[in-house]
Amino acid sequence: MRQSEGGSQGSAPGLFWLGGFKSDMRGTKAEALDKWGAEHGRSVTRFDYSGHGESGGAFTDGTISRWLEEAVAVYTQCCKGPQVVIGSSMGGWIALLLANELKSRPEAPPIAGMVLIAPAADFTEELMWKQFDAEVKREIKLKGQWSRPSEYSNEPYIITRKLIEDGCKNLIMDGVIETGCPVRILQGVNDPDVPWQHAAELMSRFVSDDVVFTLIKDGDHRLSRPEDIERILAAVAEF
Repeated sequence: MRQSEGGSQGSAPGLFWLGGFKSDMRGTKAEALDKWGAEHGRSVTRFDYSGHGESGGAFTDGTISRWLEEAVAVYTQCCKGPQVVIGSSMGGWIALLLANELKSRPEAPPIAGMVLIAPAADFTEELMWKQFDAEVKREIKLKGQWSRPSEYSNEPYIITRKLIEDGCKNLIMDGVIETGCPVRILQGVNDPDVPWQHAAELMSRFVSDDVVFTLIKDGDHRLSRPEDIERILAAVAEF
């Protein structure tokens, strides 16, 4: 875990970073947020899920429930005062699940706002399982895993049966979503991993929160170009 302190405690909402599937806390967006936080007197908390980055554990042991549990632990034990939660890709799903978990924890720091970057809510079901062909599904069921080629790594991503099955226990796009805070969603139109239509469907599930949905016409999944970083920081600065 990495925690940077800036300004006087409680002077402004801190920033809490939730990274994506197979990403780590030292990526371009996370580093940019850390730098911005230091420049603006805002504390920044970021960590690696188990099996990611500098954390121990095997990636193949990971599930959405496990990574959510880790996010809740870091948030409740390390954050002081209101926080702006920034979730990228899978981190967007974790962020929304975190908001639900905190509703039963009145002693936890409140979420002042949420910034979701190419949010991959329910991705294990909607963007993986439902898109897999019969052969891939059969391999996952029989062997317990499947090696999925990735354009982001020389090594394939191992998709396990327990990841898929556990994901079904955490689905949020089959009902109403209420975070209790303002939400800003940034989504690239040219995103090959999380289609913009998926993000639009997610937005439609919010009924009472203040939600602003921004489509970036030439944006991809990473949204790590300088102009993308500026948009992300501008969204964070609203809170």
